[in-house]
Amino acid sequence: MTTRNQNAGIAAALLGLAGGLFAWWKYNNATPEEKERLKSKVNDLGAKLKDSYTEVEDTVSDNLASLKNKLAKEKENISDEIEKVAS
Repeated sequence: MTTRNQNAGIAAALLGLAGGLFAWWKYNNATPEEKERLKSKVNDLGAKLKDSYTEVEDTVSDNLASLKNKLAKEKENISDEIEKVAS
């Protein structure tokens, strides 16, 4: 017996398959100009996605380096405090 979640998953899979088949049919029946326009649009979106990924990666790397520096400074401060207390 299938559950409600399984039925929803099956329905989503069938809708996805139907959408993919429709897109494939539409692309195969498109004119060369429409195909070129679609390829250009996909390439532009891919380039934007890559640029966004690179920006996020750079930001994360910068933030990680900053946090590492702060952690190193805090370790030094703690070591200094421990030495003061031990003296």
